[in-house]
Amino acid sequence: MGEFRPEGSTSRVLAELARLWDQARAHSPGQVTQKRLAAVSDVPYSTVNGWATGAAEPRNLDQLVQIGQTLAGWADEPALSPREWDHLMTADRTRPTPRPLPAPPPAHVPAPTTPTDIGPSGRADTTNRDRDGDRDQVQARDRIRVGVIPQPADCFQDRQVAEHVRTATDPAGAVVPTQVLTGTGGVGKTQLAASYARRAWQQGTEVLVWADAATRDGIVSAYADAATRLSLPAGREDPERAAQEFLLWAEITDRPWLVVLDDVRRPKDLNGLWPPAVASAAGGRVLVTTRLREAALAGADRRTVAIGTFTEAEARTYLRAKLGDRDPVAELDGLAADLGLLPLALAQAAAYIGNADVTCAAYRRRLAGRLLAHAVPGEDYLPDGHRRIVTATWELSVGHADRVAPAGLARPVLYLAGVLDPAGIPQAALTSPPALEYLTSYLPGAPAGAAAEDGHAVDADTVDEVLRVLHRHNLLDHDRTAMHREVRVHQLIQRATRENLIALPELGPHLFAEVAHSAADALLLIWPPIERDQLGPVLRANATALLTTCGTALCEPDTGAHHLLFHAVNSLGEAGRPAVAGAFSADLLAICLRRLGPDHPDTLSARYNVARWRGRAGDATGAVAAFEELLPDCERALGADHPHTLIVRGGLAYCRGEIGDAAGAAAEFKELVTDFARVLGPESPLTLTARANRAAWLGQAGDAAGAVTVCEELLAVQERVLGPEHPDTLITRHGLARWRGEADAAGATATLENLLTVQKRVLGPEHPHTLITRANLATYRGRAGDVAGAIAALEELQAPCLRVLGPDHPDTLTLRSQLAKWLAEAGELARSGALLKDLHADVLRLLGADHAHTLGTRHNLAGWQGEAGDAAGAAAAFEDLLADCERLLGPDHPLTVATRGNLTRYRQKATGQK
Repeated sequence: MGEFRPEGSTSRVLAELARLWDQARAHSPGQVTQKRLAAVSDVPYSTVNGWATGAAEPRNLDQLVQIGQTLAGWADEPALSPREWDHLMTADRTRPTPRPLPAPPPAHVPAPTTPTDIGPSGRADTTNRDRDGDRDQVQARDRIRVGVIPQPADCFQDRQVAEHVRTATDPAGAVVPTQVLTGTGGVGKTQLAASYARRAWQQGTEVLVWADAATRDGIVSAYADAATRLSLPAGREDPERAAQEFLLWAEITDRPWLVVLDDVRRPKDLNGLWPPAVASAAGGRVLVTTRLREAALAGADRRTVAIGTFTEAEARTYLRAKLGDRDPVAELDGLAADLGLLPLALAQAAAYIGNADVTCAAYRRRLAGRLLAHAVPGEDYLPDGHRRIVTATWELSVGHADRVAPAGLARPVLYLAGVLDPAGIPQAALTSPPALEYLTSYLPGAPAGAAAEDGHAVDADTVDEVLRVLHRHNLLDHDRTAMHREVRVHQLIQRATRENLIALPELGPHLFAEVAHSAADALLLIWPPIERDQLGPVLRANATALLTTCGTALCEPDTGAHHLLFHAVNSLGEAGRPAVAGAFSADLLAICLRRLGPDHPDTLSARYNVARWRGRAGDATGAVAAFEELLPDCERALGADHPHTLIVRGGLAYCRGEIGDAAGAAAEFKELVTDFARVLGPESPLTLTARANRAAWLGQAGDAAGAVTVCEELLAVQERVLGPEHPDTLITRHGLARWRGEADAAGATATLENLLTVQKRVLGPEHPHTLITRANLATYRGRAGDVAGAIAALEELQAPCLRVLGPDHPDTLTLRSQLAKWLAEAGELARSGALLKDLHADVLRLLGADHAHTLGTRHNLAGWQGEAGDAAGAAAAFEDLLADCERLLGPDHPLTVATRGNLTRYRQKATGQK
């Protein structure tokens, strides 16, 4: 009564429960009993006992699921889903009445007592069979397995996608007997298929065929072996006929069967060899694994299951199981991200870590500094039966794709995609003239300078065809509906492609440089002069990827750094990401120093960008120091009148204004206007920019009238030279409205409303300049008396500012400060104070205690304290702030003057209170 042995039953449900019972007893000896199972599962003991003895079969799905979950938990293995149990119950209800077993064989012939298996040869010892007996009687007695199911990988993960494979249903819930598992090399398709096959065998599948489907011969051989085992006509002497006999048997048999076709490489190899799962009387099942996404493998009676990489949780669990507890979770997650969550790569990395006895962190350093092929075990030491190292995993697919029409182009297209952003590459870049010219060079016999119209050049349609070929081979994802991100490539396929190219004897470095420059030319050509939509972020991401993968190749001593790299820096900064622009500039500077030397103009330009975006990110003091170091180097290497030297002077003046010397900045820009006009001409873009900066700093220094005059003169020139809707012209219009607004808030509001309409159309509604105009428009509404309107506008602006600029951008911080100010004006002191406190903490974290913006936030917070009724506390805060302002900004800085006045005011209030 204490066992689970449904003797004589042919129920697949009871067979699976018996298996789980045995596993649970082995895992938890002495703790598994029928009574305990009934109690824990909340199922009557009589029901459990009836199932255990075979006297009854499960009819209640809920009870069956509860029993299954309990046993699986005790066995420490994943539980079957309700759908899987229901599938087994359905199979039990529709199974035929078992045929009676034949009489025992003569005494001199041993009776088979266990399932027969065969090895790699596909043959088995059948001397114990009664070859002259009834074939159906043999079928009812034997279970047959053909082919070798791969062993489970060490620490095999029962992945989320496995559930989709096991359920074998379409979206409508109908059972689909044929499933095609498709995915790039290394995602674990074969391991998932092997797990599915072992489970099917354990659940009572009577005939299981595992075929190496890389060739048609492999499929035919497996079918012929199965036919031999089933004693079907033809036998091994005629494999093709034997294979057809097996397929006919599969269609008419009432025995449950499974055929696994592993690693299908050519759809035509399956012509005439698809198992008849739909027509099978037994409801046979077929599982196919392939790297292909071919229409020929799909069909109404087949379900395609895309197999991707591990999830982050699966990768972490796998690495923890392989490497133990010595490495922090952050390092495991970092390694998983480094390898793109690819199961094959993680397995080989774990094997390398174990063989080398290094930490995960040490391995990641090696991975970053070595070729990928040198960061995995050698071919003789690969884990889990791997046939090749990860860098060679995709070479077979690349070679096959390169032979598919249009032949010879799959590999060079993958070269281009391999140096760009894995998360999304615009197809427009791969079909731009520089890319087409590069691809044309790979056509056999194409003359130099071939044109599309003479039939010798690659065109955009041809590239689209090649992308579909690579997509069908699972080497990349091609989605024409993904705006600006039509092409995606796994990061390890990219890395293997780059490293295989570089490794080509003699030509590798030259070919790699050619790819890098072609990709950079392509991005630069499709970069719009005004970034209105999501193409800008995509291009910036691709330029960043290009710097990371090909930065050295894009910096040549004879040509300097590719212009794309400087263009990308400016785009990043102008899009409201100054910190990212600074980091990009620092990476570029390191490459320029190494490749071009310290005095090359491009190296000096990279230093300028590092300092410039450091200041724009909030560290104006650090930027001043960097510019002061850079300026004498430019004067020495380039000369005092070189445009680069003048630009550095402008950067230094701007940052000095940021730390409080607005008058000095205005004076320096006045001199720069003269120098730029003398060197480049009065209408040069750099001359006009210097005039715009002079106007801005005049206004900041308190001379709003002077700023208006300069803006009016400048606007007339810009409208004539650049056009009325040029971004620089719009900036001047904004400045003019701002400085006029110092005396006429209502007039500024009307001007900014008109400007905002143009900016939304020309720049886009979420361009940083558009957002700044919206913020200033809200401020002038408040000044004109519409405090509620100002608050509503600023609150509405928070979401796009956070999305576009980020929470730490100076303009986002300014927006929060303005919102706090107008909330206080509206009497909402509690909300205003909470915002100011949070803002002060963020500014202190980002900029430090001595930054001018930090001092300004302290000034606003002290003022709120006074308005909230704590005049004495406000006076004390202003007293502390005054000392810091005088020390850091000087006694005449506007903030110092305002602090001094507020200190006097709140001291008087505090005295009056007393």
